[in-house]
Amino acid sequence: MLLIAALPLFGQTFHYMKDLKPLWALSKAFPLLSLLLVLPVLTYRRVPQVFGWLLAFLWLVLVSSFAGVLTFDQNFLLGLTAQVKLLPMLYALSFLGLLLLVRPSTDQLVKAIQVWAVLTFAAVFLLWAFAPQSWYSTKYEFGDAPLLSVDDRGNRIRMPMYFGLIALFSLNRRLLAKPDLRTAVLFVFALALIAGVVRTRAVVLGCVATLALIAFMASSPRWRVVAVAAAAIVGFVLLQVPYVQSAFDTSAASGIQLRQITADKSIAFLGDSVLRWMFGVGTITPLDPGGLPKFFNHFFFLADISWLGIVFEFGLVGAAIMLILLMRTWNYARRVRQSFNSPVLAGMQDYVLFTLIQSPLYSTMTLQPGEIAVVAAIFVYLAIMRRNVQLRKPRPT
Repeated sequence: MLLIAALPLFGQTFHYMKDLKPLWALSKAFPLLSLLLVLPVLTYRRVPQVFGWLLAFLWLVLVSSFAGVLTFDQNFLLGLTAQVKLLPMLYALSFLGLLLLVRPSTDQLVKAIQVWAVLTFAAVFLLWAFAPQSWYSTKYEFGDAPLLSVDDRGNRIRMPMYFGLIALFSLNRRLLAKPDLRTAVLFVFALALIAGVVRTRAVVLGCVATLALIAFMASSPRWRVVAVAAAAIVGFVLLQVPYVQSAFDTSAASGIQLRQITADKSIAFLGDSVLRWMFGVGTITPLDPGGLPKFFNHFFFLADISWLGIVFEFGLVGAAIMLILLMRTWNYARRVRQSFNSPVLAGMQDYVLFTLIQSPLYSTMTLQPGEIAVVAAIFVYLAIMRRNVQLRKPRPT
């Protein structure tokens, strides 16, 4: 029960859900509240991977905060407050600490993830079916993301889909391993809710690309043509949906001009300074009500320009660190998963791949780094479990 209760906080489910203020506030404070859970990791012998997360966290926070002092004329403490969004990176250690204390079995871990996946899809479906139109926000400030909203895509439910996407990818793995009608129905239902109700372009496009790539890699050579054809058909069908088509819209109504201006201003601000390009310029503290939009006299949001925004804030070195973390986590998950026959664990590995594929459109590593940190912690815990089992086996005499 403790693991099930803690999972959505570590997975940042409520991190941007201002509609649920108590849970939103708890999620914001949770990286600090859970810091004591790091202690079991620090006292444990031979823990792989996670100290790379700690070093990456320290580099990204300290270097960008110092750069912000030089660039935006703010003191170092204010610079640190600009990087609170990176605190969930520490979940790689604190969530691992929780796992080492609770010591769940693989089945218990899988069931906890499945519980939140079911709850996620159930919440989306029930809100879609029963929420009155008056609950949908039609007017909200730029940058806000209400749970229920109406825009050019129609009614949307911005439900965090971390556990839902892991479930979708695990269903895909089940179908590839052993096709059956029940799994296929669940898969289509989950994909339909994501594409038809959540309606986030980056998620839909990233999902389709990830599913296609996994199907291609998992198929035998003679079935790869079928996998490619099926992916092409699904992609073609989805591109008939207006809001998915709008991802490739270059008209003024699409908002691409705002992003283009943000990109141009970012590149101009970095200029020809090698140091700025290498180490970034940091950002303005969120305690400043004007922030970057006021500084640049433009709706300037680094999340709009994804990797360029990361380079602006953390430099090419910081961007490389984030990319390496993603690639190392995926590769480590792939190696550990070979010892565990679980579609859900495969789905977690695929979620890291999805994050990589989606990254040109949406930067998970700056907005929700806790998602990948939790994946890293789970696979490190499984590797420790496997090692302990091997050590307990009697050696042949």
